[in-house]
Amino acid sequence: MSTYKPNTKILPFILLAVFGVLLIYDAGVEQEEVPSEIITETLSLPTQSIPSIQTKKIHTVKDGENLSLIFEKYKVPLNETYKIFKKDIANEVKNILPNDRIEFLSLDGKLQKIIIHKSPLLSYQVQVLPEIVIDRAEKEPELIQSFRSGLIESSFYLAGLKNDIPESVIMDLAYIFAWDIDFVFDIRVGDKFRLLYETPFVDGQQIENGSILFAEFYNQNNRFTAIRYKGKNKEWEYFNENGGSLEKAFLRAPLDFAYVSSHFNPNRRHPILNTIRAHNGVDYAAKRGTPIRATGEGVIQSVGWKSGYGRTIVIRHGGEITTLYAHLDKYHPLIAKGAKVSQGQTIGYVGDSGLATAPHLHYEFRIGEKRTDPLKVALPSASPLDKSNMDQFQSFRNNYIEIADQLLSKDPNENLFR
Repeated sequence: MSTYKPNTKILPFILLAVFGVLLIYDAGVEQEEVPSEIITETLSLPTQSIPSIQTKKIHTVKDGENLSLIFEKYKVPLNETYKIFKKDIANEVKNILPNDRIEFLSLDGKLQKIIIHKSPLLSYQVQVLPEIVIDRAEKEPELIQSFRSGLIESSFYLAGLKNDIPESVIMDLAYIFAWDIDFVFDIRVGDKFRLLYETPFVDGQQIENGSILFAEFYNQNNRFTAIRYKGKNKEWEYFNENGGSLEKAFLRAPLDFAYVSSHFNPNRRHPILNTIRAHNGVDYAAKRGTPIRATGEGVIQSVGWKSGYGRTIVIRHGGEITTLYAHLDKYHPLIAKGAKVSQGQTIGYVGDSGLATAPHLHYEFRIGEKRTDPLKVALPSASPLDKSNMDQFQSFRNNYIEIADQLLSKDPNENLFR
């Protein structure tokens, strides 16, 4: 038996042939395509926003300015100005006054709003975009009540300041009682007073002087009271505790806080002429330029130079009464013959024109042709409260007195009124 032996010389050729066949077969087979997926993702990249720019311009109205010129100055478009004026039917926005404050508010250069401040309590807000809208904005003030009292040791004015009473309130108190008390001639050391007043505040800021609600003044053992109440004209007035008006047709004196340098005296020796010449009025010594007020409502009868009287004003009142004011330094600009004046209105200023040795006011009170002593003449009173108002008035009075009595217990001058 013979054994088979492969021919090793041809073996490589056989393997190569088989490998070639396999390659040919693989190339003939169709390749299957593998599907692919495309994924799209939106990425949020950090962005930096551009802030809006807000601007505010403020203008204070001056004499002679009008709203059209101001709008033009601050580049308010003409079409917007026209729309605003057309919307302002009642002319509440257009009627500006000196010292009114106007704000122009813009956003990114575009005008958004105009605010016109008429007072601390009243403003008009004009919305410009997206359309013209005008709103009236009013604020209610916070009313703070204060109580003060004082004892006069030298002068009423100094007693008020010593007890932390605002100067405006001191002047008001003197004016309220001016029909009954001459604060130049009648005040005495030992006189005393107490008062309750209220002061308006807005946003923590005082906006006006305080107003007296109740006051009590003891002068030479005479007691005077004042209660604020709206009278028949629906305006604030002052009445005594029985409802009688404190106002009289005439003030007792034409000056505040001067002193009487010469009284009414028909047999006085003239200081310059050195002869006996009747002094038919009262002289009030005061600094040059001190305001002189009309003691009663009336019409200017004459104004000008009057021999020894110098610069003089004569006012004609009702009931054949005239008052004369002499030796003035100058007249108030609004004073002219025929002009109407109200009680307390400034008519001129103290001087020494004519026959005078020093600045003072010579004041006369005449009834017809008769000269009377201004310090002693009986002054007619204004009308009292109507009976229909008495119940409400008494309620006001009792409430004020109760508050004053409660606050008095905390006052350093409590013993003066107990």
